[in-house]
Amino acid sequence: MGYLTSSFVLFFLLCVTYTYAATIEVRNNCPYTVWAASTPIGGGRRLNRGQTWVINAPRGTKMARIWGRTGCNFNAAGRGTCQTGDCGGVLQCTGWGKPPNTLAEYALDQFSNLDFWDISLVDGFNIPMTFAPTKPSGGKCHAIHCTANINGECPRALKVPGGCNNPCTTFGGQQYCCTQGPCGPTELSKFFKKRCPDAYSYPQDDPTSTFTCPGGSTNYRVVFCPNGVADPNFPLEMPASTDEVANSTNMAYLRSSFVFFLLAFVTYTYAATFEVRNNCPYTVWAASTPIGGGRRLDRGQTWVINAPRGTKMARIWGRTNCNFDGAGRGSCQTGDCGGVLQCTGWGKPPNTLAEYALDQFSNLDFWDISLVDGFNIPMTFAPTNPSGGKCHAIHCTANINGECPGSLRVPGGCNNPCTTFGGQQYCCTQGPCGPTDLSRFFKQRCPDAYSYPQDDPTSTFTCPSGSTNYRVVFCPNGVTSPNFPLEMPSSDEEAK
Repeated sequence: MGYLTSSFVLFFLLCVTYTYAATIEVRNNCPYTVWAASTPIGGGRRLNRGQTWVINAPRGTKMARIWGRTGCNFNAAGRGTCQTGDCGGVLQCTGWGKPPNTLAEYALDQFSNLDFWDISLVDGFNIPMTFAPTKPSGGKCHAIHCTANINGECPRALKVPGGCNNPCTTFGGQQYCCTQGPCGPTELSKFFKKRCPDAYSYPQDDPTSTFTCPGGSTNYRVVFCPNGVADPNFPLEMPASTDEVANSTNMAYLRSSFVFFLLAFVTYTYAATFEVRNNCPYTVWAASTPIGGGRRLDRGQTWVINAPRGTKMARIWGRTNCNFDGAGRGSCQTGDCGGVLQCTGWGKPPNTLAEYALDQFSNLDFWDISLVDGFNIPMTFAPTNPSGGKCHAIHCTANINGECPGSLRVPGGCNNPCTTFGGQQYCCTQGPCGPTDLSRFFKQRCPDAYSYPQDDPTSTFTCPSGSTNYRVVFCPNGVTSPNFPLEMPSSDEEAK
């Protein structure tokens, strides 16, 4: 674990540096009182028109949501009821709200040091909402909205006092709840999607409804009724009798895109299989952590890894010029993981990395090719069943070893600038950093790949989890450059 140069590791280093990942400003712009709720941090707060509540969210916060409650009446102990969004009859929510409620969902500092966030109508709709970074940075880091007159136009079957309910709560069943496996949109989910295309409309909606911003440097704003006036069908609140303060729990309403992950976990043993194939004209000693360990792959051989749901901070790489004894101990010229065949820690740079995290935010797999630890073997990383969008094959097959700058050249590969020179400029351990001439050398040759720890998040790719398997191929074009090393012969058969 000693080579802290990957995009994954930056997350841990930044955890020590900063107390909070983000501040989230929640503002009520509705012409009535909203009782804002926030879990797992924040609890709840009464917001009269124009009032604001600031929530400081720690790094690593996930499965988090913010919503508004309407029609509430709380006593001095903070106990009472709400017409929509009620969380067990308390002001200070510790569990989720009762549908219908418009949701702002987020997870901070997750895969590749990104924040993931969305607006979800999987629990229905009660209040118009905008969810936005305070400083948009392009790409998927921009404001999203759900401000249509959904309450006024709600289908009769979903109409309830104060809002428009979700089909799962109303009808139940696999068609609407998606608890037993894959499912598709319905006419009722399309009603929500047509009016709020930015938002999730059912648990397995198009992953383009998930948005991302750089973690650790982005704050957010959630605004109820951003246009100032809600539609005439929107409820006014009941007057609260006293100041509100309290504490309790309610986890009964399992209708969100987040919850699909938990339900699916019970249904399936594995999230994905990874087929690792060596197409190089030499032996590669494949490595995989935190599951798999290691395997010798002669040319044309394949290794299949079954990865459980929730696997994260995972990587696959190839080692070259290895020599292991009968006990599986020895050394490798590149990618060595402590002198053992069965890796439990990360490899010594340089090594081309396939990184992944399964079943994360919004039931997605996140994956990339990273050159943050340098380059040793050409690689392709691909879903076996591409599904469009960001779910397609990515490649790093350029002649990087042959063209490697002299300052980064090492036996068997092209090293990374952080290992070679150290310092904030290349390692990004003390806060934000940008590309350098050396990182651009890698990026120009492998534009799909991460070239430094805080590279453009468009280098992160996503596929639907639970229904996608993957293939990692070393030397996908079959023949590497003449600068690529051949392996040392192993002296003994290597332990598996």
